[in-house]
Amino acid sequence: MKIAKATIHEISMALKKPFRTSLGTVTERRGLVLELHDENGLTGLGEGVAFSEPWYTEETVDTSLLMLKKYLLPALLQEDLHHPEEAERVYATVRGNPMAKAAVDMALWDLHARQARKPLYEIIGGTRKTALAGVAIGSQSIDDLLDQAQEAVREGYSRVKVKIMPGYDLEPLKALREAFPDLSILADANSAYEGKESDLLALDELGLQMIEQPLSQKDLVRHAELQKKLKTPVCLDESIDSYKAAANAIALNSCRVINIKIGRVGGLTEALKIVRLCQDHHIQVWCGGMLEFGISRAHNVALSTLKEFNIPGDLSSSSRYWEEDIATPDVIVKSGEIERFEGYGIGVSLNHKRLQEVTLHSFDIKKH
Repeated sequence: MKIAKATIHEISMALKKPFRTSLGTVTERRGLVLELHDENGLTGLGEGVAFSEPWYTEETVDTSLLMLKKYLLPALLQEDLHHPEEAERVYATVRGNPMAKAAVDMALWDLHARQARKPLYEIIGGTRKTALAGVAIGSQSIDDLLDQAQEAVREGYSRVKVKIMPGYDLEPLKALREAFPDLSILADANSAYEGKESDLLALDELGLQMIEQPLSQKDLVRHAELQKKLKTPVCLDESIDSYKAAANAIALNSCRVINIKIGRVGGLTEALKIVRLCQDHHIQVWCGGMLEFGISRAHNVALSTLKEFNIPGDLSSSSRYWEEDIATPDVIVKSGEIERFEGYGIGVSLNHKRLQEVTLHSFDIKKH
């Protein structure tokens, strides 16, 4: 896997509709697309999923760009890897920055599968023919929430994730449950209930599938205390930025479910380790989303073909968020499922015309 050149595209696209969470509202999505070119002309694709500002995790588009240009890619270009998992050795002295590392790891796995002339899902042992899809709704109006849920149900989604916060939780969730008594509902708090854990106890009566990340990212102990009081499973998201974080959460009984995001945990290599860990400890897993572009979505679909992913993930259709994506073909949800991509690697390619339209800057990094 000798890498001859790396290309980073910093891009920005407007969402079709503002996406609201307890931490803020996203109307424009910046991100990074990474191409790794081998010496035989094949290209592996990855994506940096950090947001523009550090409201979700400490990393941002700018910090990821710096790490890629100054540290990660120059080190990678000096190596001759035989497998994507070997990149961990290359970055052993680089602390943290899992989102920047994930962009490289994704591209390495895609390139590895393309070199093997196989789909990525086959390389990692995926057996599902389709990935189960759910949708996330960020809204501050109950009427709008119900309208979006109705649209999602019409499109075939069987699970809806609702962004909640103190003052916007019991009432909208109760209205949603009354309107859709058989719908699988997940409540995502994005750490909004620090010091207000008691507000969550009232949600136990609604038959929620889970409550995602109610408390702060590093507070595994208080998550464990909360899970003891709740019948509803606690799911951890931002808290799980590595295999070690997942192992600590499981040891403390901080959750019953873990949301695995390839772009958040450091890449597919780390994600696969977390899947095996959760399987060994009977912790449920599902694949989360980051308002990504098509490259990361395709990686998520490949991961979700593993048999352990029996909870619908944040795998919405590309058209739900973008007028036109930067990857082709689009991710398309039919009857709540996404057909796996059968092409080599992640099974999608760059739409270069669209990429050029939304690119702010591009950077080539070559061997010295």
